[in-house]
Amino acid sequence: MTAGGMSQESENTDARGNSQRREFLLQNLCCANCAGKIENQVKGIPEIKTAYLDFLSKKLVVQLKDEEKLDCVVNKIKDIVSTIEPEVKVLYGGEINELEKNEDSRELGNRRAENIVLGIGVLLYAIAIIFNFQLKVEIALYLISYFIIGKEVLLKAFKNIIKGHVFDENFLMCVATIGALSIRQFPEAIAVMLFYKIGEYFEDKAVDHSRRSISDLMNIKPDFANVKINGEMIKVVPEKINVGDMILIKPGEKVPLDGRIVEGSSMVDTSALTGESVPRSVSSGDEILSGFINKNGVLSVKVTKEFGQSTAARILDLVQNAGSKKAPTENFITKFARYYTPIIVILAIVLAVLPPVFISGEIFSTWLYRALIFLVVSCPCALVISIPLGFFGGIGSASRNGILVKGGNYLEALNNVNTVVFDKTGTLTKGVFEVTDIKAFGDFGKEEVLKYASYAESYSNHPISTSILKAYSGKIKRDLIKNCNEVPGKGVEAVVDGVQVSVGSRNLMLDKGIPVKEVQQMGTVVHVAVGHEYAGYIVISDEIKKDSRETVENLKRMGIEKVVMLTGDSYSAGEKAAENIGVDEVYAELLPDDKVKKLEEIYDRNHGRNKLAFVGDGINDAPVLARSDVGVAMGGIGSDAAIEAADVVIMTDEPSKIPVAIKIARKTKKIVTQNIVFALGVKLVILILGALGMANMWEAVFADVGVAIIAVLNSMRTLRF
Repeated sequence: MTAGGMSQESENTDARGNSQRREFLLQNLCCANCAGKIENQVKGIPEIKTAYLDFLSKKLVVQLKDEEKLDCVVNKIKDIVSTIEPEVKVLYGGEINELEKNEDSRELGNRRAENIVLGIGVLLYAIAIIFNFQLKVEIALYLISYFIIGKEVLLKAFKNIIKGHVFDENFLMCVATIGALSIRQFPEAIAVMLFYKIGEYFEDKAVDHSRRSISDLMNIKPDFANVKINGEMIKVVPEKINVGDMILIKPGEKVPLDGRIVEGSSMVDTSALTGESVPRSVSSGDEILSGFINKNGVLSVKVTKEFGQSTAARILDLVQNAGSKKAPTENFITKFARYYTPIIVILAIVLAVLPPVFISGEIFSTWLYRALIFLVVSCPCALVISIPLGFFGGIGSASRNGILVKGGNYLEALNNVNTVVFDKTGTLTKGVFEVTDIKAFGDFGKEEVLKYASYAESYSNHPISTSILKAYSGKIKRDLIKNCNEVPGKGVEAVVDGVQVSVGSRNLMLDKGIPVKEVQQMGTVVHVAVGHEYAGYIVISDEIKKDSRETVENLKRMGIEKVVMLTGDSYSAGEKAAENIGVDEVYAELLPDDKVKKLEEIYDRNHGRNKLAFVGDGINDAPVLARSDVGVAMGGIGSDAAIEAADVVIMTDEPSKIPVAIKIARKTKKIVTQNIVFALGVKLVILILGALGMANMWEAVFADVGVAIIAVLNSMRTLRF
């Protein structure tokens, strides 16, 4: 996608491994309304599963039902595009690469030729106004200048009419200006066409500028990789690098692929992925991700992922394809535009015909002129362009802040969130467990309690098990362990050196009939029973993230009604953590299924009035992420599971990004609403004034292209957060 800096070449497999996804570039596509029509018709092709057209990038993305029908689909797409927009060329595969090589010089030559022709038309128009010629000469000059200035608009309208497509902006502008010529409003007709052309030019410039701005936000795609081949360093495109290859990254270069540093140390700029301005130190043995920028040292890196699966490619794919998930406001405007223009045209006909017929003394030409104003005003491009641009800018701005939003629908949903539910471990806390206390009872000593717990937990990869094993300094003799069994959500059991050992929560002890008291300590309490006798407990603490309390305070300050925490920890540990963080409610000792049920209860209390967001740490919370209105994963950089599981991914693992995401969503919605009110408001005023004879075509053209330019420029504010 050009807007994101990604190669337009259609891959057989995209970053997500989707082998039936194809991309097309629609060259010369400049009408947002027509883009919507193309998308709707392409969706109706039987061989296509899904399709969406991103007007900003001019990229059409389709998913095929059957790979073998590709040629048939390509032909059908070309037929649809040529019918709706004859000037648009459908490019696919190698054609796109060829275009990218020659596009700048070709566009520059075409633009110069068009400007020269337009200049001649303007000169003839000026001569006709300034000098006092005979009527026939004056009319001839006006008509010649009209056809020169409006040639492109007239041709497009004519071709569309032949193919049965009426009511686009070209047709409306032609009818309006030809109507003005017919009632001898020559200067105004040509001036309107000229103003329309100038307005279109500035509108295209504004959209192109926004494309470049979004491209700058997501400029993380590396251009090359330095690969050592036969003792020489050769620059190779990242797509051709294999897993296991050794690459060299020099100071100032982008990291082209994910890998592990084999040799060297440096500072790396991670801001393109995380939004963090402070460089990070890396050295031999560390993971390094594509999209980072190497600041000072030379790094030798062993590639661990192919380019299509690298972090930069996956993020680009997610952000650029966010346009496929349209916000409800976008869908509304698309439907609105479909009915709005024909209704305005019918009203214009009524306005032109009925008053002269039913009101005595009224002149037909006067009412025709007023009806023509209706036609000029009616184009809905201001809305069709600016609203998707606003949402896409919001998504780009969030990405720059280390927040991946997978679609405009999720961005709009964030705007309506009134309840935020957090998982505790790994989300509000660091998820790094350490043994902070050991209590022994009866004949058992602390070392024995830790030893039996370590043996029983030795086959588990749970963070709590890892922390217990880390605290135990002795060597685990695996041959002493038998019948190791995990009790879901409660703990583990094993026979250690012929003795039954149970390690886990208080509920596990009670299930075994072993009396145990409630322990009031900060952290997770792991009880240990040896031979059905209570031996003691181990306290494992998980440090609260430094920005967790600040996050909750900011959410409440923003008007979030309720902040809830769910945890599988004990009640005492959950309540103490909740007290330190400042959440409104806490629910503890929950299994994964219990979390879904508890979320349902909270959702029911909302009565579906507002949106609920759940924030978890990736795949472990997948069921709850899926059930919530907006699932937010504290994904961490390069966490594949989190990126796939959630609607929004926080790349830095910082809870404080949640209020930032909501602020961006609210700002985006505010700007989109401003555009809707402004565009419809101005059009409505001009329609009323035109019907009353108090507006001319200059105001009408401003209500069309002028409003579109202002709305596009306003949408670009979403890029600056």
